[in-house]
Amino acid sequence: MQQSEEFGTLQRLVDALFREKKLVSRLDVLLTAESFDLIDDLVEIVTLLPPGKYTRQRLCDQLNSAISGHGWGFVYGTVE
Repeated sequence: MQQSEEFGTLQRLVDALFREKKLVSRLDVLLTAESFDLIDDLVEIVTLLPPGKYTRQRLCDQLNSAISGHGWGFVYGTVE
């Protein structure tokens, strides 16, 4: 398995979401993800988020859990 060309895309998504906000909603994440035109694997990760509001740390924990659950950490990277 090797790193995807999409490696780091979710990190850029998280950075964009929290550039000016300290709290984001699931809808914020989904809309921003849509604007990033993510590949299907990454869309799947984002759509697994439960409804609610997220601090940066909580969002990263949720995304990293889904990434790890799929075994995609090396392929797409984790977020912080």
